[in-house]
Amino acid sequence: MFVLGNLVSALASVLNMLLSAYMWIIIIRALISWVSPDPYNPIVQFLRAATDPVLYRVRRWLPVSFGGIDFSPLIVIAGIIFLQAFLVQSLLDLSRALH
Repeated sequence: MFVLGNLVSALASVLNMLLSAYMWIIIIRALISWVSPDPYNPIVQFLRAATDPVLYRVRRWLPVSFGGIDFSPLIVIAGIIFLQAFLVQSLLDLSRALH
């Protein structure tokens, strides 16, 4: 049973790293949006391609633009922090129980 516990622990670690990386991508995208980036720059294109689907869904579900400021990145970051605190921690607790 310890193998399954190790598998769940590894899955939780990878999920935590992916969520952290996506959170940094969202933060960088928000910071870049304050300046006028070149839309043909490959880094800007990657950031938009990686974040627009999630940010679009948040904007469509909950219009969070007040005074011209878009708060959807903050909502996505709060969701990522929630997933890290709830889902990743639950997986780690499950892996401890399986040991």
